[in-house]
Amino acid sequence: MLNRAQIEQLNDFFTDLQKRKQKGVYFYRFNGYNRQIHDFILDYHEAARLGGVIIEGKLANPDQKMLGYYGEIMGMDFRLDTGFIREKLHKWLPRMNAAQCENVANAVFDVLSDLKNAGKNENMLKNVYVKFMCWLYYRLERIVHLLGNEKLPKILYEGDVSNYELLLLHALNIAGCDIILLQYHGDDAYLKADPAAAMSDLLKIPDMQPFPPDFSLKKIRQDIQQKMQLEQLYGPKPEKSPCTNAWCSGKILEDMRTVYQKRGTDNRFFYNCFFRMTGVEDKLTYQNELFHMYHDIKAMSRSMVIVNASIAPPAPTEIDSIPRKNYQNAQQLIQDLSAVFKTIVPEQELQKMLHQAFVSILLEENSKDDNVNRLLNKAIYLLCWFKRYQRDLFSGWKYPKISVFIYMGGCQTEYEALFCRFLAKLPVDVAIFVPDLNKQCCLSDPTLFESRFSESLNVDCFPEAEQGLRVGTAAYHAEKELDTIMYQDSGMYRNQQYEQAEAVTLQTMYEEIAILWNQEMKYRPYFDTENGSVNLPVIFSKIVGVKDGDQMAYWLSIKELITPDTIVITGAPYIPEGNPNPMKQFVPQFIRNGRILKQAIRSHQAYPYGILREATQNHILDKIQMLIDRKIIKGTFENGMEFNILATLLCLDRRTIQMIQKFDFTKTNPKVIYVLTEESVLSPEDAIYFSFLNLIGFDVLFFVPTGYQCVEQHLNKINFETHQIGEYQYNMHVPNFNALKIPKRHKWRDKIFKRGT
Repeated sequence: MLNRAQIEQLNDFFTDLQKRKQKGVYFYRFNGYNRQIHDFILDYHEAARLGGVIIEGKLANPDQKMLGYYGEIMGMDFRLDTGFIREKLHKWLPRMNAAQCENVANAVFDVLSDLKNAGKNENMLKNVYVKFMCWLYYRLERIVHLLGNEKLPKILYEGDVSNYELLLLHALNIAGCDIILLQYHGDDAYLKADPAAAMSDLLKIPDMQPFPPDFSLKKIRQDIQQKMQLEQLYGPKPEKSPCTNAWCSGKILEDMRTVYQKRGTDNRFFYNCFFRMTGVEDKLTYQNELFHMYHDIKAMSRSMVIVNASIAPPAPTEIDSIPRKNYQNAQQLIQDLSAVFKTIVPEQELQKMLHQAFVSILLEENSKDDNVNRLLNKAIYLLCWFKRYQRDLFSGWKYPKISVFIYMGGCQTEYEALFCRFLAKLPVDVAIFVPDLNKQCCLSDPTLFESRFSESLNVDCFPEAEQGLRVGTAAYHAEKELDTIMYQDSGMYRNQQYEQAEAVTLQTMYEEIAILWNQEMKYRPYFDTENGSVNLPVIFSKIVGVKDGDQMAYWLSIKELITPDTIVITGAPYIPEGNPNPMKQFVPQFIRNGRILKQAIRSHQAYPYGILREATQNHILDKIQMLIDRKIIKGTFENGMEFNILATLLCLDRRTIQMIQKFDFTKTNPKVIYVLTEESVLSPEDAIYFSFLNLIGFDVLFFVPTGYQCVEQHLNKINFETHQIGEYQYNMHVPNFNALKIPKRHKWRDKIFKRGT
């Protein structure tokens, strides 16, 4: 038999018997938990699975069938004698050799003798003996022939051990096996069976905490299974792993220039950097410093990609080039799509790096959001963008070459941030420059090193050539700073300061319309600016009836609302249904899954708005998408109305487009007035037109003296206010508003101080 020994470290459990400092066996109680213990239990569980026994719960008492079989084979006689027990063990467990039978017999004899000395009678001792024999045969037979071997068998017991279970475990322990008790509720139950704690040792290591509520061997097996799946998912490891930023000095522009040989000498790693520089240190020298850094990197013949402002979303052709299937879970998705890299790059070491980075980044994303469809979108973006840039980044790549990816402007979407994080796991220096402090970069990553400066500078493009390099004088930058002070949160606004806007329809009294009509947007109630966007309080109303039946006053009230920036429509339909539309034939290729493909639209040769400001084009396309998403027009996503919406709004008349281009979101907005006196109704295209202009930020008024429903039949929801100002009037004829003269109103001062005659 062997003596119980104590460990110096947890891994002593895996040391062969002859190599242990004390030639003995281990029996430990684990009452606490930390990460080290978790990892050890994983390994010990695997050792017990392969060469030992795992007991979850308790060793159940032998049932009648077990006892009957034992009696049939062994008989029910019993003597408290070592020779008797040894002989019975040899017959009952024939795989045990003589030495093992001797050791177990002696251990069981000692246990039974202690029970006898404690007052147990012969019959009770016999019952314990039979119970031990059944447990050895039915639950522990797979280890009895390993007892005392150089590689000791392992028993892993989960739960609160009972008195007789502990006695048998003690016997097996000294006969030659290691044992661990996982006691999630502490020592209370154990000490009832062994008050002096003489049969085992309590594990004591630093930073132990109570076991987590959900901890169990079942969960351990799930972790092991997950670990095996991850190993299979990650596949063969590359020879080189990333060492990101650890070698850097913190001087971004200098570190980017550092040659491979001076970055590190450990051949297990490739040395790259992952930087973001926010703000500028010196406005006068910033762009010049960037240009010289670029020039030095090019002189090293390093592969480089530079992106300005944004990474263009994948085009439909790029997306279609990625083969994909229907996936049930994230692992299946990652396993399948990671194979794409083998078709893109020929170098095997780079393939392994790409595979590792792709698996790692997507598993990380899946841990935040386990929606498979959203994960698929992210994977497609990564693959499309990698295919787009891989030739420039990795053509002819060989270790220790480090490519360069520079992004001027900062990540604006989660997809861009994901792509930068992906590249940072590869032999690529990733540098993000955000010189304008008014712009935010959404990238966040533990390995990212950021350098922040208090000065701000608007730089549109990374300076790649001296010919195109634009630098500002000290006076220029001073003026820009003054501009920022004057027009940021001051209530004053420079021309075309904002590029994004959301229309908010005002609920007003009829009498308020004339008051608000010519007010600049910034003076209207509920005007607001937030995060670079403007809330536009707009008027969207239908006026029915004629006040006091006075038709002349009615026409004059409309005349007073007509400004140079007002479109007046006096008949219906304004855009006839089925009107020839040159864009209609192209629209089916511009919409997919309810989303308009903005890049496809803008790159199409028939796209009519390419001459407009970039911000205006974005505003138009955003509001088209909003009109479709909100299903304002009847038939959207039901009978193909979304295609009609897009075709109609890609073919607007010149005056409307010019008014949209001219519209400054803080100043007076453009207007549309419909005057409908007859029984004709607007076309679906008219409904699309005025609903779109409402979203753009136009004021829209309908004057319908008849009270007829002239447009409602085309709308799913009525968003405009209706004002009943008088009785309905019919057979009215719209006058020539240009010929109408508004009577001169005398001021009160003229009435008081008028000259006598």
